[in-house]
Amino acid sequence: MTPDATAPSPPPAFPARALRTLTHFSLAQQLVLLALLPAIVATLGAIAVLTRQHLGSVTNLMRANGQTVALQVAAMAQTPLARMDRRALLRAAQSGSAQPQVQRVQIWTHDGEIVADAESLESGKAEGLQVVAAVVSDEGSPIGKVMVEISLDAVQKAKNNVWLNVFGVLAASLIGVGLAAWWAARRISAPIRELGEAVDRLGAGKDASVQITGTTEVRRLQHGFNQAARALGESQRLLQSRIAQATAELESKNQQLEVASQAKTRLLAAASHDLRQPLHALTLFSDGLSNGETDPLKLQRIGHIRECVDSLDRLFSELLNLSQLDAGVLQPQWIDFPLDRLFDEISRNFRAVAEQQNLRLVVRKTDLWVRCDYVMLSRILNNLVSNSLRHTNEGGVLIGARRRGKGVRIDVYDTGIGIAVQHQKRVFEEFFQIGPARSTGARGMGLGLSTVQRLANLLNTRVELSSVPRCGTVVRVMIRAAVPAEAAPVLQNGSASPEGEASLAGVRVLVIDDERTILEGLQVVLSNWGAVVMAAQSREEALALADHWDRPPDAVVSDLLLREGDNGLDVLAALERHPRGIGAATARLLVTGETKPDRLREVASAGVAVLYKPVSPRVLRQAIAAQLAALGEKV
Repeated sequence: MTPDATAPSPPPAFPARALRTLTHFSLAQQLVLLALLPAIVATLGAIAVLTRQHLGSVTNLMRANGQTVALQVAAMAQTPLARMDRRALLRAAQSGSAQPQVQRVQIWTHDGEIVADAESLESGKAEGLQVVAAVVSDEGSPIGKVMVEISLDAVQKAKNNVWLNVFGVLAASLIGVGLAAWWAARRISAPIRELGEAVDRLGAGKDASVQITGTTEVRRLQHGFNQAARALGESQRLLQSRIAQATAELESKNQQLEVASQAKTRLLAAASHDLRQPLHALTLFSDGLSNGETDPLKLQRIGHIRECVDSLDRLFSELLNLSQLDAGVLQPQWIDFPLDRLFDEISRNFRAVAEQQNLRLVVRKTDLWVRCDYVMLSRILNNLVSNSLRHTNEGGVLIGARRRGKGVRIDVYDTGIGIAVQHQKRVFEEFFQIGPARSTGARGMGLGLSTVQRLANLLNTRVELSSVPRCGTVVRVMIRAAVPAEAAPVLQNGSASPEGEASLAGVRVLVIDDERTILEGLQVVLSNWGAVVMAAQSREEALALADHWDRPPDAVVSDLLLREGDNGLDVLAALERHPRGIGAATARLLVTGETKPDRLREVASAGVAVLYKPVSPRVLRQAIAAQLAALGEKV
């Protein structure tokens, strides 16, 4: 294939490289170079012309000198050459070679025979300039020739002298031009450099005014820069003033927000604690009502009461989760466990709820293992499933998991009302709700998905949501995968429930609570389970009971906050110090309705099992049985 003749040829690379090289020079250097280059070219051109003329003149002078010598020798050789007097011809040739710059003289006959040849004593082997003159007779006819060879040493010396003069003149001119150019360049570049330094000072917020000096154009530029610098300085000072004012306002608003947030937390904590007390008692009494009851109508009403209690329990659980997150008492406990175990627990917890709402709950079996905090992941999935069931009118909820690279993705699908695009990011905000729950379910407080997001942040993972209104929603949680083990790890307390209810028959339990209704409710519930119950409302009553019992109780269930400034931890410590008090064989359990962050941190650091009000009888029974089992007691 032949190249296109019309295609433009690429530009030469040398000029481009030269231009790139020039960009690395300063302005003064470029100005000096700009002045030197024309001076060098002009000087070299003038010297070349003058040198050529001078050398030409020297050569012509040497040729004329040789011609003169040749004519003189020809005149002397006229008669001897006619007589063929070789001796006289040789003397004529020698007289010619004795002339300055003559290195050889030859006399030829008309036939070209050399009849005389004389060389100068200083002649060298270098080729010289040859000049020929004719020898004519008296009648004017040529009878021979004289060849005179002139030495060119003078020309060479002239060349050498010329080059020395050239270099001297060139050096002098370049020095002069360079000094002049450097002076001019400095005069031009110094104000510009000063302007550049002023710009740097201006960028650093310092005084950037420059002294007005130099040429008219430079003075005009300096004057304009000073005006711009003053205007910019004033603008900068004004901007700094506004920034300082805005910063102060922002700090004030942040303080107000912090105060409001603390007030909100205190309000929620106080309201939660005060409301949990009667709710806890209501939970205990509702369970006691159903014990031994056979009337269907009463059982139905008791069921309605339980539904209301469960609804309130969910609301307070959301507040408790939020308070625990605010207090920072939740820290991940990383373990490897089979995901299917958690799925089974979710299925047991929510299958009855789904069936009651005529919905399907599908939990797909999986053999995947994950590395995560069991309780936190359980809370995340419980909140997601509960939220999906609450906002689904028909269809159901599907839970599944699949491997994704080095992680496991858990998907929670529902066929609910869906979430509009503009609300999908806000659903993870606290107290944000986009619509009513299904009529048969309980409406939450808008804290479920907020809790999910904050728990996911603690687990260093992410929660993704996608939804189509009136079609459904899917929430995805990414969890780190783990290698399956031969046996499942031991789960944290309360992370899994036994299939059957533990028996507490004959177990001696001391319950301590300053609320009489809660105390009576605990007595009713524990007695229904076959336990032997001792009750106290304060530390003094608990110590008084210790003075008369024949042996310590098997378990102590105490409220955290009691009257007269006492708390459950102090009561447990006093019972441990009592001569007939509790020992290592006694299970300890705290029950509290506190949600204040400092209280939650105190409870978390106590090392005693804690239940948060309201506590359902089933959870209370499991907790007591778990504590007794941990101590090796047979229940």
